[in-house]
Parts: sequence; C-alpha cells; structure tokens
Amino acid sequence: MGRRMSPSLVTPILLLCVSNLFMTVAWYGHLKYPDAPMWKVVLVSWGIAFVEYCFAVPANRLGYGTFTAGQLKVIQEVITLLVFAGFSVVWLGETLKWNHAAAFGCLVAAVGFMFADRL
Repeated sequence: MGRRMSPSLVTPILLLCVSNLFMTVAWYGHLKYPDAPMWKVVLVSWGIAFVEYCFAVPANRLGYGTFTAGQLKVIQEVITLLVFAGFSVVWLGETLKWNHAAAFGCLVAAVGFMFADRL
C-alpha cells in the first residue's frame, strides 16, 4: 500500500497553484488587449488579484509551520514559473525556449537547497 501525503503538505501547495492561476491572469492576461484603456485594465486586474489573495493568504497561513516561510516562497516561485510557462504558450502564443528550461532548473535547484535540512 502506498504512502498518502498529509493534507498539511498538499493543501498549501494546491492553494498556491490556484492562487498563481489567478495571479498570472491578473498580471499578464491584459497583454492580449493592448488597446484596452489602462484604468480598466488596472481595475479588472485588481479584482482578479483580490481572488488570488483569497487563495494565497490561506495557503501561506496553513503552510507555515509545516514549511518555513522560505520554503513556501520557493514553492510559490516554482509554481509561478510553471503556470506562467503554460499561460504564455496557451494565452499569449509565445514559444518556450532553452532559457526557460534553464530558469526552471535553477528554481528546482533552489527548492532542493531550501529543503536540504529535511533530508
């Protein structure tokens, strides 16, 4: 029988994933609409960012203690890069290149360093 992951490990990570989906849309979704008035873009982005905070704050609150603040931050950065990579390809039509993979590799290394004391 396989080992089950503790909700204290999984819940913050899932909440950070949802948070980052909203964050990416708030920060970069408007780039597809360059003619939209800036004030509208800002208001819509703030509304989306509010929803993002509704996931990010609980993720960090629930995750702190199971993870250190530094570990939560580096987890969030890896999730951000993964979500952004998918978003930039699907929504913005951009192409991923070797440097994107290299940047991701560096962040994965950062995760390894942040969690080294748990090994």
